[in-house]
Amino acid sequence: MTERAIDSDQTGRIRVIAAGPQSLVQDGGRTGFQKLGVSVSGAADMDALNIGNRLVGNDPYDAAVEILLGGAEFEFETAATFALTGAETGATLDGVPLVSNVSYSAHTAARLVLEMPIPGQGLRTYLAVAGGIKTPPILGSRSTHVASEIGGVGGRALEPGDVLKIGEILVPAVSGKMFNSGDSSANDSELPAVNVRVVLGPQDDEFSAAGIRTFLDSTYAVTDQSNRQGLRLDGPVIESRTGSYDIVSDAVVNGSVQVPGDGKPIVLLADRQPTGGYAKIATVITVDLPKLGQTAPGTKITFAPISVEESQQLLRDRSNRLLKPELGQAVDTFSVQVDDLHVSIGVTEDEVGRRDLITRIARINDVAYPISAVKYTPAE
Repeated sequence: MTERAIDSDQTGRIRVIAAGPQSLVQDGGRTGFQKLGVSVSGAADMDALNIGNRLVGNDPYDAAVEILLGGAEFEFETAATFALTGAETGATLDGVPLVSNVSYSAHTAARLVLEMPIPGQGLRTYLAVAGGIKTPPILGSRSTHVASEIGGVGGRALEPGDVLKIGEILVPAVSGKMFNSGDSSANDSELPAVNVRVVLGPQDDEFSAAGIRTFLDSTYAVTDQSNRQGLRLDGPVIESRTGSYDIVSDAVVNGSVQVPGDGKPIVLLADRQPTGGYAKIATVITVDLPKLGQTAPGTKITFAPISVEESQQLLRDRSNRLLKPELGQAVDTFSVQVDDLHVSIGVTEDEVGRRDLITRIARINDVAYPISAVKYTPAE
């Protein structure tokens, strides 16, 4: 019998109506257990997870739902504050269009529907809810690792009928918050290739000078054999120094670029194995990992070398950009008096970028809702 309801108490809940190709509970990852053979897992796009949690007042690494390729539907069994980040899907709440990177209020029984992602806007969307998704933690994390069947809901992808418990809200969540980043982890389909920065090593000395030039000067394509464990790339063969690509197995990390016997690179991602026996020509820097988590098959990738010091500075800049600035307001409000009651109210609209949809947001007494509106012109 599969696991369904996570708990039987009366705290907040979300019911899965449709789960799409793959929806998983993911958080910041299961760290500290690779030496025991346990994968770290966690969100494939950590930036999107962090932003979503900030918008709803959670810890940046609290658990959310990672939704691959949309096609999902959820029902809020209790009122909640939520946000969508990552790939834009033309999502709607009770049929009303939403925009990403904004926190909304959902009433009891509201239905959230995610369509397919907009082409060129990534693969994975994150649903963050105030209080976080509270599945039972395994080794300190709620992240789902399907291959080992641990974390999330029974160690598997979500299925229709699953009920997810929402955790206790320690700090009152505020809807209508907006995160405006200068860049995005989603890929731009108009670009000829996604440029990924790497630090060479730790086994770059296993490759010939010609092999390293091939790696850095060539364009590779993401194949359809890619998944959360890693991106398998197709392109020019990278020449090893000895003709062999095998090493004594050692630890791998998120972003390790292995080169197996066919000479074509594999970039390891969140669900990577703890160790590997192929030489690692380079390591993708931390700030570029989120865009790899959003990379679709067929995407072109190029690699550019930078120093460890440059990588560390970019990581500091990322932390300052994502975690420290004050969040903006999606709607500017003004006060009106209705009888003896003072009410703050405001309305704004934004283009979703899919099928000419316009999302409109109303904020009433600091609570933001998506709304639909029809223009009306009185007869003269």
